[in-house]
Formats: sequence, C-alpha cells, structure tokens
Amino acid sequence: MIRIFIAEDQRMLLGALGSLLNLEDDMEVIGQATQGEEALSAIEELQPDVCLMDIEMPVRSGLEVAESLREQQHPAKIIMLTTFAKPGYFERAAKIGVDGYLLKDSSIDDLADAIRKVMAGKRIFSPELMFDMMNEPNPLTLRETEILLLLAEGKSTSEITKLLFLSTGTVRNYISEIIQKLDAKSRIDAIHTAQEKGWI
Repeated sequence: MIRIFIAEDQRMLLGALGSLLNLEDDMEVIGQATQGEEALSAIEELQPDVCLMDIEMPVRSGLEVAESLREQQHPAKIIMLTTFAKPGYFERAAKIGVDGYLLKDSSIDDLADAIRKVMAGKRIFSPELMFDMMNEPNPLTLRETEILLLLAEGKSTSEITKLLFLSTGTVRNYISEIIQKLDAKSRIDAIHTAQEKGWI
C-alpha cells in the first residue's frame, strides 16, 4: 500500500484529491494539511511514502517544505502540484531534487500513474513545464537573485551593502544589471517580473 500525504491550501481540492486517491486499490491517504509548516510537522510524524505538495501555500511554500525534507534526507518521494507553469518554480524544484512536478489540471488517472512511477524510482515532469523552462531560462545569477530578494523584502541599497559586505557602487551595478536583464523599468518592475516568472 502506497501511503500518501497531501498538502494543498484549497480545501475543496484537498478533499477531492484525498477521496479519489483513496479509491485506488494500492493507495491510502494518511494525512492532509493546508499550509506548509503544518505539512512539514505532519510528514515528519506520519512518515508517508509520497508527499503531494502544492507550491503556493501559506506560512511555508511547497518548495520550502520540499527543501527542508531534502535537507533532512527524508525518504519520502515528493511530487509538486501547481496551477502555475512558472519556469522559475520548475527550475527550483528540479534543483531541490523533487521526484515529480505536475500541473493540477492533470487527470486523477495520470496522477495515480505518476505516483506509481515515482514509487518505482522514476521522475515524472509535465512536458509543458519543461518546455516553458527551456524557452525561458532564468537570466539572473545567484548573486543577482539574492540582491533582488532583498529588494523585494524592502531593503535599501545601504542595507544590502552591509548584509552582503559589498560596496554601494557594486550593489548599484548589480541592480542596474538586474533591471536590464529583466527588461524592467524600475526596481519594483524587476521584482514584479521575477515574481511572475517564479524566479524569486
């Protein structure tokens, strides 16, 4: 029996997924959560075989939960579920080393099939997501991403220089490079573009 945990912030979808997967002869949904922190605690306690994880959840995102599980070397297989075909999300999920990444509009048969394949050691990714990522890779370096994240948190240039031990001129150069790479009109525009793509 494949023991499944589902983390999904839309309660109706959470209930429907749980009911439908429980109808499969070889699957049992052993736990559910609607936000990331709750999901992480429950997964550590229940020790499921597979975690179905929504990306955008309150408190901690599905990607943050997946990252924590991988850092702890938790044995559970992780399948990300998303409504959003954002290339940045897929890129981050791939780096974390998730076992599957599927769009929520997949059929329940496709999802059950993906769970079985992942349990057999395969990795399953929606072709649309891979296509989007290949068409639009993240143009930002790790340092640029770090600086843009700090800007998104509301940090000023002088605060960023202190946090990253860089000169004011260097930080300004990074910011201007970020704006140029993202074809943005301003810092705010750059933050918005990167968030839309899932790069930060």
